[in-house]
Amino acid sequence: MTNKRFIVAKNPDPDSSLPFLVRLPLGADGLVLKTRETWPRIAKVYCHRAADGGWHDGLEIVEDIGVWSCVRKGVAIDLVLDWGKEHRSQFVFAGMKGGREGIF
Repeated sequence: MTNKRFIVAKNPDPDSSLPFLVRLPLGADGLVLKTRETWPRIAKVYCHRAADGGWHDGLEIVEDIGVWSCVRKGVAIDLVLDWGKEHRSQFVFAGMKGGREGIF
């Protein structure tokens, strides 16, 4: 296992309909997404990129989990966490109406 971490924090924006931030261990600073759930347990979960990187000191951390693998493959990111059940997920980047990006 590597020292990479999948970190979930509460979104500090009280007006957001996406109450969590997740940081995927990609690149130097990671990829930060706003999301409805901490982890997709039973269905697809909508996400989108956090503005201005979105991550800063002082966030309330909800989960901090080791990562076995985090690999970008075209329009998808495959993520495998270091925990028992439901440890695999895939983030798929899709174009939406108006040129926006949606992530599921």
